[in-house]
Amino acid sequence: MEDKLIMSAKERKRKVILEDVKRGFISLKDAAPRLEVGYRQAKRLYKAYRSSGDAGIVHKSRGKPSGRSYPSDFKQKVLTAYENKYSGFGPTFAAEKMAENDKILINGETLRLWLLEANLWQRQRKRKGYRKRRLRRERFGELLQIDGSDHLWFGHHYPRSCLLNMVDDATGTTMSQLDKGETCQVLLSTFMAWVKKYGVPKAVYVDLKNVYVSPRRCVDDDIETTMNVFERVCHLLNVEIIKAYSPQAKGRVERNHGVYQDRFVKELKLRNITTIPEANDFLRKIYLPNVNKKFSKRPASSEDAHCSPKAYGDLNQIFCWEYHRKIRNDYTVRFNNEFYQLSRKQNVVLRSKQAIVVHVHLDGSVSLWREGQRIAYEKLKEPRVKEEKTPKGQISVSERSMLAKKNKHKSPWSQFNPAWLKKGGKSRQKGATKQSGGGHF
Repeated sequence: MEDKLIMSAKERKRKVILEDVKRGFISLKDAAPRLEVGYRQAKRLYKAYRSSGDAGIVHKSRGKPSGRSYPSDFKQKVLTAYENKYSGFGPTFAAEKMAENDKILINGETLRLWLLEANLWQRQRKRKGYRKRRLRRERFGELLQIDGSDHLWFGHHYPRSCLLNMVDDATGTTMSQLDKGETCQVLLSTFMAWVKKYGVPKAVYVDLKNVYVSPRRCVDDDIETTMNVFERVCHLLNVEIIKAYSPQAKGRVERNHGVYQDRFVKELKLRNITTIPEANDFLRKIYLPNVNKKFSKRPASSEDAHCSPKAYGDLNQIFCWEYHRKIRNDYTVRFNNEFYQLSRKQNVVLRSKQAIVVHVHLDGSVSLWREGQRIAYEKLKEPRVKEEKTPKGQISVSERSMLAKKNKHKSPWSQFNPAWLKKGGKSRQKGATKQSGGGHF
């Protein structure tokens, strides 16, 4: 309808200002800054408003198709091709296939806008996976969450180190230890300290790092021969291992890392502690008792789910690395390039070629076992190698070896000469050298 105009907010503002100029309320010179144009452009706008009214200040291109737009028949051709051949394709992939198969060149973003306008395609929003809130376990020791936090615990001027943290799911009670990395050593020592202080937990919640779970057991849980050290310890203590497939699954220990990274770092800075042994001593004596007293919660049930560690015997034989070796003919066992001589009197009958178990404990000591019985042994010292004295006027063995390597190219085995393979090699070598110019081909 010709009696209706579509005006923007900027054009409506200009209409009010130009109307005040027309009525003589303000001058055109004063109106130019309010119109946000120069004086010459203000004169043009005012002239157009006087001659054409409101239509004089409306943009002339409004309502007209763009000069850079595609023809309507081309747009219809693209939409028809999409509807017939590429229904369900994304705009980018559909544009690629149209250019490849139909020789239709169209930008993916342009095609996306056309498809949305024609209601032939809808946005597929990626929503986060549904997560259900998991309540705390009711009993203390029913579930223990374990994770390591790699952080600059001593500040930016010191290397990164790892804090292994254990948090009880029911109460939030924590126990931790600092080390250079998330290793099996710090894992076993921290877990052993928990067992000695509180007891054996019912289950542990860990991620899929190979220090907790063997990679092959992530695929097949029935392969008992692939258990790593931590899995073997949990198996001997009847502790269930629950795998966490996302950080949110073990959120309590993840959030507890934030408490340590805030409070523990500042505590170390206040006390000028910059070494791992000093930090662990401070953790054990001061920090852990204070943080557990402040942040631990009362469990829903007063019953303790921990089991007494006394029922499992010597914990040092559980929290260790286990290796299998065979007895040699001289009744010695070789382990890590060291020899252990088995004593003659034992509580178990020993024979050569029998398999025994070697336990390497957390303190570095070694114990030998056979059928559940401890084997007495004596560690043999490495035999001293006598240094050979070189007589005067002769070269040593090492120097002779170096000279041989240096002159290797001069030996007959490093030259292709068939004369050396025959009898009288020296005499024939000379003749062959004269005829062939050195015996080389």
